[in-house]
Amino acid sequence: MDSLFAQPQKKPLADRMRPTRLSDFVGQETAVGERSPLRRMIEKDQLQSVLFYGPPGTGKTTLAQVIAHMTGDEFVAINAVSSGVPELRKLIAKAQELQRGGMGRTIVFIDEIHLFNKAQQDVLLPYVENGTIILIGATTENPFFEINSPLLSRMKVIRLEHLTADGIKKILERALTDKEKGYGSEGITVTAEALEALADFAGGDARVALNLLEQAEFMLPDGSKEITMDVLRSVAGNALQRYDKKKVIIITISFRLLLKVCAAVMPTLLCTIWPVCWKVERT
Repeated sequence: MDSLFAQPQKKPLADRMRPTRLSDFVGQETAVGERSPLRRMIEKDQLQSVLFYGPPGTGKTTLAQVIAHMTGDEFVAINAVSSGVPELRKLIAKAQELQRGGMGRTIVFIDEIHLFNKAQQDVLLPYVENGTIILIGATTENPFFEINSPLLSRMKVIRLEHLTADGIKKILERALTDKEKGYGSEGITVTAEALEALADFAGGDARVALNLLEQAEFMLPDGSKEITMDVLRSVAGNALQRYDKKKVIIITISFRLLLKVCAAVMPTLLCTIWPVCWKVERT
């Protein structure tokens, strides 16, 4: 009986912190900056089918949701992993019905679109071409190899890059201060060292950073509200050790490279300097 009255479970922090406006979108200035073609399309309400191509955690899904929120169009999201031709035909039929009833456009977001085979991609082609749906695809793979040329030619490819460490820190700081969706009302803080480690460890992936922050908050000792490096290590374990080791490896490789360069250059340098030094010493 208790389960009937259980509190609804919170969405993950990474999902709660998704922005709903372009002004809140962190990074990707080339893709969504003030003068970008995509931004102009959205602001002028002349959205065309687009394909977001980039690494995980760079904001592909979030950007699609921001576009849907700003345009007010019908928004349908599916994943190519769990969808096929029957699902595509159903959502296209619904889009046609809305279009006939003057109910506006339908934005179809397909995550991992590169996993659709040629036949599945071909189903979309005529409806993208005649404007029945506005297709937003997301892929981590090179679309010029994975997406059919006829479909790709009808979409604008927008490249999203890894977020910088500063961008990740901005997202984390927003999560710490946001009183509605983040930890602002709970007074959770992160030491400067731990914040730096989180931003670096995430590797440009905002989802990784927010997930680790959420796990660290859960692992805080009773009565404590400060996330330190010790708390991070208790959560990330060996993964954080690999991050620490990475710095050592980079330094070691750099030192070895320096030695190799010196070994290669030194004979030539000695051949050039030694006669001069010998001459000076004799005089």
